[in-house]
Amino acid sequence: MSKIKPSKGAPYARILGVGGYRPVRVVPNEVILEHIDSSDEWIRSRSGIETRHWANDEETVAAMSIEASGKAIADAGITVGQIGAVIVSTVSHFKQTPAVATEIADKLGTDKAAAFDISAGCAGFGYGLTLAKGMIVEGSAEHVLVIGVERLSDLTDLEDRATAFLFGDGAGAVVVGPSQEPAIGPTVWGSEGDKSDTIRQTVPWDEYRVGGDVSGLPVDSAGNVKFPAITQEGQAVFRWAVFEMAKVAQQALDAAGISPTELDVFIPHQANERIIDSMVKTLKLPESVTVARDVRTTGNTSAASIPLAMERLLETGEAKSGDTALVIGFGAGLVYAATVVTLP
Repeated sequence: MSKIKPSKGAPYARILGVGGYRPVRVVPNEVILEHIDSSDEWIRSRSGIETRHWANDEETVAAMSIEASGKAIADAGITVGQIGAVIVSTVSHFKQTPAVATEIADKLGTDKAAAFDISAGCAGFGYGLTLAKGMIVEGSAEHVLVIGVERLSDLTDLEDRATAFLFGDGAGAVVVGPSQEPAIGPTVWGSEGDKSDTIRQTVPWDEYRVGGDVSGLPVDSAGNVKFPAITQEGQAVFRWAVFEMAKVAQQALDAAGISPTELDVFIPHQANERIIDSMVKTLKLPESVTVARDVRTTGNTSAASIPLAMERLLETGEAKSGDTALVIGFGAGLVYAATVVTLP
């Protein structure tokens, strides 16, 4: 017989508040076209993107996260001292260690909250949300701050015609807390590592060691060695997202016991509007379902895209508190995570 006491957490968990931060600078497609041979019409038809936000020097990963988190905490109606853990999903914090989550937890003024980073690409928000739910039900934290944040402009090759127009910067955050009824459904998540090369960093960091051989590194049009960037095999990613992720989304609906006709809102990762449209069609979502299309003015912000889109829908009134929403993230790895939630 075990001598360990059982955990005493909440029966369920829910999203209590949401907040976002978009950098001040708005970048239209015309700026991207200064570097690639394309057109505004081509970019819009391929991705739906019209503008994106790029961070300035002061809008660091930590700074954007703190702004978004402050809004989420205020929206949740709790104090910073009630935050027991901070989870940050990002691929664009350039310090291998320490985790940026520890800096954020300190600068927010938490009471020594547990803090750590995760790297799950565009599915990172879903991964963080699932971990937060587990903490609350298990009892290791009463309130958990989940942040998705990226400065993908730092990892964008402006001469790469396949990706130069895709990426934006920003931070989105939610506070997850206790609930007396189910408000975050079972997560359907996983990975397909055999496809990991379809979205990848162009060159690993260790290739840039001082004194190393740089002769094989990519160079720009001026002959300068390029900084590492994110690249992808567009068609392969598109096919995977459209055909496989629609199945995962349906599995998440089934796991939550929700039919498409009972759904109020669909918030997929804001990767590409063509992918979103295809998923809506495959899932046979009724016209009554509100579909997030934040990608048009925010671009692909990876881990930040779902909470940013969620905040915008609630701010504009397109979605309302208590709505039932299907959220799904998918990206580099290839990894994915989908669940049904009640909006805060």
